[in-house]
This record gives sequence, C-alpha cells and structure tokens, in this order.
Amino acid sequence: MKKYTHLLIAALIFIAAYSCQPKKEYIRTEGLIFGTIYHMTYEHSADLSDTIQNTLNAFDWSMSTYKQESTISKINRNVSLETDAYFRQVFKKAKEITEKTNGAFDMTVAPLVNAWGFGFSKKDSVSEGLIDSIRQYVGMEMLSLEGTRILKEKPEIMLDGSAIAKGFAVDVVANVLESFNVDNYMVEIGGEMRVKGLNPKQTTWRVGIDKPIDDPEVLNRQLQEIIGISDIALATSGNYRNFYIKGGKKYAHTISPFTGYPVDHRLLGVSVLAPDCMSADAYATAFMVMGYEKSMALVEQNNELEAYFILDGEDDEYEIKMSPGFSKFIIDKP
Repeated sequence: MKKYTHLLIAALIFIAAYSCQPKKEYIRTEGLIFGTIYHMTYEHSADLSDTIQNTLNAFDWSMSTYKQESTISKINRNVSLETDAYFRQVFKKAKEITEKTNGAFDMTVAPLVNAWGFGFSKKDSVSEGLIDSIRQYVGMEMLSLEGTRILKEKPEIMLDGSAIAKGFAVDVVANVLESFNVDNYMVEIGGEMRVKGLNPKQTTWRVGIDKPIDDPEVLNRQLQEIIGISDIALATSGNYRNFYIKGGKKYAHTISPFTGYPVDHRLLGVSVLAPDCMSADAYATAFMVMGYEKSMALVEQNNELEAYFILDGEDDEYEIKMSPGFSKFIIDKP
C-alpha cells in the first residue's frame, strides 16, 4: 500500500509542478530598426520584446552607416580600423560570397552607391570621369582582416553593409530566440526573414512574393506567389521599387561593382532561400548584379540555395523562372 501511496504522491507533485510552469503562447512584436520595420512572431512563455530590441540596437552600433560612431562608419572614415564580433562575422561571410560570385557581391561599392544617390548621402552629379575615379577604390580583394583590425590597401575604400547586414541581423535575433529554447518563430526585418518550426495555425510559415510593380511606397502591394517554409531563411532583392528617374531614364538601385553603373538587364527581382539569412541577403543582391542566366547556374551548383526569378517579358508581362527545388515551397496562388 505504501508503494502505491508514494507513486500517487509523486504523480501529484509532478502534475502540480507541470501546472505551475508558465504556458507557452505565440507572441507578436514589431518595431523600428535600420530605418525599416521589423515583425516577429515566436512561441514562448515570456515576452522577449525588450531583449530583441536591445539586441538590434547593439547590432546597429556595429553595422549602421547612419551612425557616425558605429564600427563600420569609423572604418569608412579611417577614425578606427578596429572591429567588433558582429562586424567580423559579416566581413568573413562577405568575403566568402564575393569569391563564390566572382565579385558580383562587393561591400566596397559604397562610394559608387553614394555617387548614384542610393546610399547615406545626397545624390551627386554622375559623370563617366567620376565613376572611373571611384572604381579604383572598389574591390574586396583590397581588404583583409588581421586579428581584430581591418587592413585597407587604400584609405579611400568604404564599405556598404546594406546588402548583407540586415540579413545577419535576422540571424542574430533568431539565434537569441533559440538561446531561449524557442522552437517556433518567424523573424522578419524589412522583408528579409528566417523561420523555424510552425506558425500559430500549426502549418509552415506562409510568405508572399510580391509582383514587380512600380510601387516605391508599397501602397499597392500585390502578390505573385505564396510559399510555405520552415527551418530556412528568405531574402528578396528587386529593382522595381528602389530606383530614381533622372533625365527620363529609370536608374535601378543595384550598382554593378564591375561597371560602376546601375545594372541594366531583364531580371526585375529574385527571392533566395538559404540556411541563414545573411547568405540569402547577399546572394539576392549578387544575383541582381549577375542577371538570370549566371545566377541560375550558380544556384544549380549549390545544394543549399534555391531561387525564384521574375524577369521582364514582352507587352508588360512577366516571365517566371525558378530553380528545380523552389517549386516544392509554392503552396497557392494569391
């Protein structure tokens, strides 16, 4: 009898302890960072909003070109060439993807981006002479990391992290959530995202791919496709929203490090799936430089990447191309 009594008491203690544990629920939070909006949904027993915001603020002091005292700004001004842990992770990944894309991804395009007016300064008048004078300072091969210091072959070299840092920030927050044992989450910053597990409806996370319409203010968003994803990251780059018109010509926001000029080809937008958002972000930008054919060839050689391409067609129509593995993620038409 004592044996059963002890078992009953143990069971009651277990039930009581379990019932006292905080109940997990899906929590939604949003805020502003890097000049854009973030949205996050995660399943946990506690609100982690403050932790998320503090993490993003710390990251901002590393990679923001809008903060004069950030690590990347000090390096660009040669005030200090010392780096922090965040910067070093971004830099190493950038060097890796620059090599894999044969230079199509290049953080040193910052002076060109500024000259064309898409960076952190006002638009300058652009001439062939200006572009030629700037291109001598473009090339990731002129930078190296020695310990915690960046070494520049030329002091005029400047870095633009906008095509990779936002994706890494997504990864940073995702890693923070996982450190709190969060198994189901969606982290999205300015359209770049990483997801894990299931959404509140207990399905894969539903994500829309936008149609390439001229809508810079995103006032008339229309979806081209809906995909269902889990345990993966997604980043999108496109020239149909980020552009300005000068002299009757539309200039895209993607600057080619090879020519110094905005790209001019049929590829309007690309969405890239990768294990981490930093890689997806960088590859998406590189593909906008490379164009469809070279990008598809690279994706087909890399079993960690999938991509969805929207190309300019005839009579205002769009042409859709995708890597063989991307189609399995498409779940519905809008």
